[in-house]
Amino acid sequence: MKKQTMFGGLALAGALVVGGVLGAQMPKDNVNPARHPNIAAAQRLSQQAWDKVSAAQQANEWDMDGHAAKAKDLLDQANRELKLAAEAANHHR
Repeated sequence: MKKQTMFGGLALAGALVVGGVLGAQMPKDNVNPARHPNIAAAQRLSQQAWDKVSAAQQANEWDMDGHAAKAKDLLDQANRELKLAAEAANHHR
């Protein structure tokens, strides 16, 4: 029974890692730098951070207790908010 429980736990952990990796998307560079240079720069930095987290995951063979995947989710969320901020600025000009 212990082997089955251990195998089930490993399968669940693997699914969570894969789900975390697939859930977030690499931040997009979709703000016009001519119109919003600071927001566009922030998007580029979020892409760079995403790349560094991915490199850390690969160097550590993805075993970071889900924290790296969560960080990538948050970078994706921040990037979407940056796009919304640029759109809001466009409407208030």
